[in-house]
Formats: sequence, structure tokens, C-alpha cells
Amino acid sequence: MSRAFVKEQDGSDAFEELPERLISPHPNLVTEQGLAQIEQELAGAEQAYAAAQAAVDRAALAAAGRDVRYWSQRRASAELVPPPVDASEIRFGSRVTIVREDGRRQSYRIVGEDEADPARGTLSYVSPLARALIGKGVGDTARIGPGDVEIVAID
Repeated sequence: MSRAFVKEQDGSDAFEELPERLISPHPNLVTEQGLAQIEQELAGAEQAYAAAQAAVDRAALAAAGRDVRYWSQRRASAELVPPPVDASEIRFGSRVTIVREDGRRQSYRIVGEDEADPARGTLSYVSPLARALIGKGVGDTARIGPGDVEIVAID
């Protein structure tokens, strides 16, 4: 049984610290939009921390404090990468369109880890798909899982 939030015998709330959010071992490469997102997340976490302090809410204070530490570290380690200047090959920041063997056409932009959201068309540069695509050009193929994809556009 988790003891994160339980009543002690004396009636006080017991509280265990939350584990820290894991920090990636990879360089924290970011696009301009990714850096803005990190700054927005940090500001939101700082606001949540202040609100938890005012409310004397230990659980919210712990969660917000953890987020402040995470986003502060991500902001401090962020390495802004300028957008690619040409579309001759896939690089960090490129938008690439691929066609899978079953005919599905998909487009992704290769971005930093905190900015990545495949459902919204962004891939982390350390993801297996992005790593297979980086350095390739239009007309090249890449092995993705059990099949190949063809690169049909780079923006």
C-alpha cells in the first residue's frame, strides 16, 4: 500500500516526498518554440508553487516544487538550435514527410524532447524514427521497425 497520503495515529497527515522527474541524459536541444514552451511550463510551475504555499497545501507544494526544479533545470540546460537553412537533408528542426509501405503518408517535425508530441506531428530527435531519418534526403529510405519508409519531402 502506498503511504503517500495517510492519516497518522495522532491525526496528522503523513507525507512522503514525490520522486524527482527524470532528466534525460541527452543534450537538451530546443527549437524557438520549444524554448518558449519550457519557459511557459516554468512560469506555470512557479505560479502553482506560490498558490500551494498560500494554501498551505503540502501535497500541491511538493508536486509544484518538483515541477519548478525540473523546468528550471531544463531551462538552464536548453541549447537553442536555429532552424535549418536548407532542405537538402533532415536535421533538427526539419519537417519531413514519409510514406510507409502500406501507403500511409505522415509528416513530422524533429524537435527537442520536451516539445515532442507525435500525435501533433512532432518527434523527439532521440526517438528511433527521428534517428533513422536524420541525415537522409528526399528519395532515401529508412528502416523503421519491421518496414521501410520513403522520404518524400523535407521542409
